[in-house]
Amino acid sequence: MSGALEIDHLSQSYVDPYSKEIVTAVGDVAASIPEGQFVSLIGPSGCGKTTVLNIVAGFLQPSGGEVRVDGSAVAGPGPDRGVVFQDFALFPWMTVESNIAFGLKMRGVPKGERRNRAREMAGLVGLAGFEQKFPHELSGGMRQRAGVARVLATEPSIMLMDEPFASIDAQTRRVLQQEVLRIWSTQKPTVLFVTHDVEEAIFMSDRVIVLGNRPSTVQADIMIDLPRPRTWNQVQGHPEFVRLRAQLLTMLGVEDQDELNQNELDGPGTTNIATTSGTRKR
Repeated sequence: MSGALEIDHLSQSYVDPYSKEIVTAVGDVAASIPEGQFVSLIGPSGCGKTTVLNIVAGFLQPSGGEVRVDGSAVAGPGPDRGVVFQDFALFPWMTVESNIAFGLKMRGVPKGERRNRAREMAGLVGLAGFEQKFPHELSGGMRQRAGVARVLATEPSIMLMDEPFASIDAQTRRVLQQEVLRIWSTQKPTVLFVTHDVEEAIFMSDRVIVLGNRPSTVQADIMIDLPRPRTWNQVQGHPEFVRLRAQLLTMLGVEDQDELNQNELDGPGTTNIATTSGTRKR
């Protein structure tokens, strides 16, 4: 499968449509991610986390630097990278099976083969028996499972996940986090996972990359030394989990996850910044 990902000193600027000034969203972001590693990208609101992911996906061209997959420069979207979006992004007029099989259809995979593959993926993500349902007949968690299955069906070497559980209730979110890790352990694609949830980043990842305020640079690159497989019951009280949570919250300049969530809702104008003299807002 491969899937080694090289993010080589990315920068991204754009012209503000109101002030007409040039805004640098991403200053200098670099990371080397080996095949099969699960990496989370966190940082304050507005720091460019999703921008970096969209550049890796090929949806945006960087102002500077480049992204390479297995040594080849990324020039646009490609079948080696699959994206799981926050808003599910399912076609409402298609069944679960047809949504899962859509990418295979675009590749010209024969109907019988893509049907079998879609049903296999539906079973893998816990949607067996729901293949003929439409998205509006599913819960939010089930729709996100379908989104994950659609990406997995095409067997990408890299999965890009943009806050995929942000719009799901807390209980379902924890179930899906465990399910995604279970699925990842069987497929082992390389994963770049964007989140503003510190606990989620620690729980899911082999490694957490912390971006600073805009224009963002890499502030820290932290290995997560927690045993796998993981469940919340096993991990949430683990001393290393507790230590990492405190470390990352301090780096982000907040006291708890609720404050970080509020900053994300408020936007970059009220981002907390850790300084040597304490924490201030801007």
